[in-house]
Amino acid sequence: MMKKIVVILLIGLVSGCGYESPKNSNKVESKLYLGKAEYQPLVVGLGGSEGGNAWTGERWKKTRDRFVNQGYAFLAIGYFGTKGTPEALYRISIDAVYKAIMEAAGNSQVDGKRIAVIGGSKGAELALLLASQYSDIKCVIGLVPAHCAFPALTFGASTSSWTYHGQEVPYVPMPWAAVPSAMRHDFRSAFEIMLEDKEAVEKAVIKIEDINGPILLVSAKKDEWWPSTEMSNFMMIRLKEKKFIYPYQHIAVEGGHTDVLDHFDAVFAFLNSYFPAK
Repeated sequence: MMKKIVVILLIGLVSGCGYESPKNSNKVESKLYLGKAEYQPLVVGLGGSEGGNAWTGERWKKTRDRFVNQGYAFLAIGYFGTKGTPEALYRISIDAVYKAIMEAAGNSQVDGKRIAVIGGSKGAELALLLASQYSDIKCVIGLVPAHCAFPALTFGASTSSWTYHGQEVPYVPMPWAAVPSAMRHDFRSAFEIMLEDKEAVEKAVIKIEDINGPILLVSAKKDEWWPSTEMSNFMMIRLKEKKFIYPYQHIAVEGGHTDVLDHFDAVFAFLNSYFPAK
């Protein structure tokens, strides 16, 4: 999967191509899991660059059930790579994702005033973007997150991963200097080179200070995909400087990009403290 992404990114760089929004960019796939209680807070699960609706799969059943058993309604959203959604992650409408969230929030068993989003990697990028734009979202959990938006994972290295109100979300471009690292599959170095463009980073930074609730970031100290710990540290500093009024926490775990998935006890501890179901 990673090799395919790099090849496509490089083709996009060579051709300099741009793209219109993909077919069905305003469509998502969603599935709501409910417990028996009334007024269940809603937790929304967003997958990453693997595509599909990851949270509906057998791999995530145990964790998904844990949310439901603790009193949360759980909404799994697939925004590309599923039937009726875009084939690839580029120019995905975050408005469409938000619309699906609000439709689930209207369920009679859901407490529509208590919505949290959780995402990993590109899904964390999306979760933070959503919460920074929509005040209905009251809690965010980002697993190996980014502090800014990055390019689409397709031929559109010259286009954004996301749109908001029909306009591209600003992103940090992939320069030619990052190509050798990408070709060696040294993805972290490629992203670090991209992040050297301070002007682009400033334009693409996610305004997490606009989030309307507590924030938990879980990063990987040896993240081989991108520098999630450094980017999470940046967000902690930004929140402090902006005098963010809600609780925020960063947990840096040992291991690589996917090792954070072994630390859901920390996620549930944070939720129990700052976004309890009961």
